[in-house]
Amino acid sequence: MYIIADIGGTKMRIAGSRDLEHFDEPVIIKTPQSYQEGIAAFVETAKEIAAGEEITKIAAGVPALLSRDRRVIAGAGPHIPEWIGKHIADDIETALSTNIYFENDVAQIGLGEATAGAGQGARIMMYITVSTGVNGVRIVDNKIDPAVFGTEIGHQYLSPSSNDITWEDLLSGSSIEKRYGKHPRDLGPDSSVWEDLAIITAFGLHNAILFWSPDRIVLGGSMFNEIGISVERVRFHLERITKVLPELPEILHSSLGDLGGLHGGLARLRQLD
Repeated sequence: MYIIADIGGTKMRIAGSRDLEHFDEPVIIKTPQSYQEGIAAFVETAKEIAAGEEITKIAAGVPALLSRDRRVIAGAGPHIPEWIGKHIADDIETALSTNIYFENDVAQIGLGEATAGAGQGARIMMYITVSTGVNGVRIVDNKIDPAVFGTEIGHQYLSPSSNDITWEDLLSGSSIEKRYGKHPRDLGPDSSVWEDLAIITAFGLHNAILFWSPDRIVLGGSMFNEIGISVERVRFHLERITKVLPELPEILHSSLGDLGGLHGGLARLRQLD
C-alpha cells in the first residue's frame, strides 16, 4: 500500500494506492495548528487507510518551505506556524515504519497538473496558484525543477516604491478578504476588483515567464473559480504588457481541482520506483 497526501493549511487530503496509477477515495480531515496533533491525525488516518497492510512509501505535499533534504519544515504559512523547525519526516517515519518524501504542496500540485491535468504534453510547464496565498513551480519533462529550498514566487516585489508589498499582498484571497472585509466570492462576479486582480496577475506572470520560459502556464487556486479572476483577462493584459518575447506561452485553467496534489504524489512515487 502506498500513501499519498496533500497537507494544506486548513485541510489534509490523504489517500491510498496499490498500483501508483489510481488512488482510492481520499480521506479529508482538518489540519490542526498544533504540530503534535497534526502528526497524530496524519498517522492515524494513514493507518486507517492501510487497514493493516504494510505502507511501502509515502509522498506528501506540505504548505511550507522545506530544508535542503526536504525533511524539516524551514518556514510555514500563517495557518501552521507551530510546525516551523519540526523534523516532520523523521517523526512520521518513526510512527509508520516507512519512508516519506516531502515536497512543497504547490510543487506537488503542479506535478499533478503536468502529468494528469491541464499541463499534459508540455515539456516546460509553469503552475501558479492564487488562493489563500500565491506560489508557483516550474515542471520540466514531468519533473519538479530542482531548487535548494523550494520557490515562494508570491513574495516577489513588483515595485521598489511599494513599501515592501509583495505580489501575494496584492493578489491573495486572504489579502483581498482583509482589504474588503468579505470573502472574495462575496464580491460577486461583476465586481471591478476582478479586473484589477487580472492586471496584477499579469504583471507577476510576466516576471515568472521571463525567469522560467515555459511552454504552458496552468493557473489554479480558489481565486480562479467561476467567481474570481478571469484567465482570459489575464491573457489579455499579459499580451498588452509583454514587449520582449516573440510569443507567449499557452495559458490554461487547472483541471484537477482539489485532487492535483494527490495526482502529484502518485507521479512522485512512480519516479522513485
